[in-house]
Amino acid sequence: MTTFFLHETIYRDLSRAADQLVTIAGTGALGANLAETLVRMGLRRLRLIDRDRIEAHNLSTQPWTQQDVGTPKARTLAHMLYRAVGARVEPQQVELHSGNAAALLRGSAVVVDAFDNRAARQAVATTSAELALPCLHIALGGQGDYGCGLWDAAYTPGTGETTFDGCDYPLTRPLALLVVAAAAEVLVGYLLDGQRRGFEVTLRDLRLATGPAT
Repeated sequence: MTTFFLHETIYRDLSRAADQLVTIAGTGALGANLAETLVRMGLRRLRLIDRDRIEAHNLSTQPWTQQDVGTPKARTLAHMLYRAVGARVEPQQVELHSGNAAALLRGSAVVVDAFDNRAARQAVATTSAELALPCLHIALGGQGDYGCGLWDAAYTPGTGETTFDGCDYPLTRPLALLVVAAAAEVLVGYLLDGQRRGFEVTLRDLRLATGPAT
């Protein structure tokens, strides 16, 4: 592993995780930032699935530049991550649905569902289960102050309080990055030891004070 990842290698050995294929379904505020975080930690193989193109309003929460507006998200991110650290990223500019999900997800060491719509989430959940692929579902919810990561059986698209599929909230980059940080650590942990750890985070987890920290 190159010195690009010096700080991570001081902390732990990621050689067993570096070349395992991580598929990220959805490259919005969570998926795009997660992909960047994972490759900068030292993971070298990603597959990115997203049909969308970059819009101007994406610049406040996602890792794009003004020059990227109008370009395909998955392909632009793949080029960006290769230029950054030489990561091998496979972009799939396509709408994932029940008819093509198996072909898109097959071969993954782990799948991350970062979509923002219920139909796509359902397709990922169902297909991952059929292919016996571990799947981490990450999402934002609440009143724009909550995020979570749920594995497989703990996630039920479309029902109950564990869906977190709604997008009618003020999406903020600080919250997205909190969720991404937790998801990245959970994913690396899974690739290293096989443990499926879930998480919940809120903006209240950032303990800000006007005086000295206690």
